Amino acid sequence: MKTHSLLFVVGLLAVASGCKRADARSQAQPQRPPAPVSIATAVEQDVPVYLDQIGKNVAPEVVTIQPQVSGRITALHFKDGATLKRGDALFTIDPRPYRAQLDSAEASLSRNLAELELARLEFVRVQTLLQTDSISQQDHDARRSAVAVSEAQVRLSRAAVDTARLNYEYCFIRSPIDGRAGQRLVDVGNVVGPGAPNGLLVIQRLDPMYADFSISENDLTAVQRAVTAGEGKVEVRLPDEPDRPRTGTLTFLDNSVLDGNGTVKLRATIANQDWRFWPGRFVKVRLVLGIQKGAVLVPATATQTSAKGPFVYVVKEDSTAELRPVRVGQRQGDLVAVAEGLKGGERVITAGQLAVTPGGQVRSQQ
Repeated sequence: MKTHSLLFVVGLLAVASGCKRADARSQAQPQRPPAPVSIATAVEQDVPVYLDQIGKNVAPEVVTIQPQVSGRITALHFKDGATLKRGDALFTIDPRPYRAQLDSAEASLSRNLAELELARLEFVRVQTLLQTDSISQQDHDARRSAVAVSEAQVRLSRAAVDTARLNYEYCFIRSPIDGRAGQRLVDVGNVVGPGAPNGLLVIQRLDPMYADFSISENDLTAVQRAVTAGEGKVEVRLPDEPDRPRTGTLTFLDNSVLDGNGTVKLRATIANQDWRFWPGRFVKVRLVLGIQKGAVLVPATATQTSAKGPFVYVVKEDSTAELRPVRVGQRQGDLVAVAEGLKGGERVITAGQLAVTPGGQVRSQQ
């Protein structure tokens, strides 16, 4: 009996000694410190609803200068790449043959006018003679016909003068629009004529500027609603100047969906007095369809992606992190809209997520 009591006491002492060693080990292992993170507060504000597309600048007017008469180029009056105004001189085609044609046509007109005057005088005389029966009716009719023929000859001569004067004016080629000249395609001494395949010069108007782009047919209904409501606004950006958008207006919506790719062509018009936008250059086009009221925004770095979808870490009042699944909306600069899963005023982690565990402690580095 004493032996059993002794063994029981020894067992109790062994258990007590083991518990003390376990407590000592647990006290020796330090707890995991709070993860250092950056924290931001979700805000509510009105944001635009938009479509982003890649577009291309197109000049509103492109004119290929073509000669209207044949001849040798005798003078150039501009430099390649020059800024031109409507009416500025461009080329001179040798005008001498056309000046001679004009002089000949004017001389023929003068002769026909003299013949008409004589025919009218003779007709007046025969009218007087006809009243006294001093001339036959046949002679009277012949004089009257001569007047009509002379009048027709005068009209024909005047038409010839107009044609010759027009051809003479075509020798002095002028700019039909305001714009910028390209590289000339002919030099002094070249013989040119109507129907030249490449023309003499290409002039493009740079202000305003078009931005042509396309949207998917799935977005067509939203665009039509915005246009009907008068809310369609366009922002055009150069690829190397993303922070300098220029606002324009939507001026064209095509009347059909293109076969094969299911897209619709659109065109925006923007002011371009400073010539920042250049024909043929690609641009970023943002078509604003409306305004979303009270959207919840967080820094774009707050959203993370897992196998189950996007999420954010929300910092609770006790400084622990909660993994919160969310539905992400459109990007708004450095911010992103959260359509579902988050409310304004809640705090989210924006940096240091790799060190965070759901339910773990965090501390702000800010």
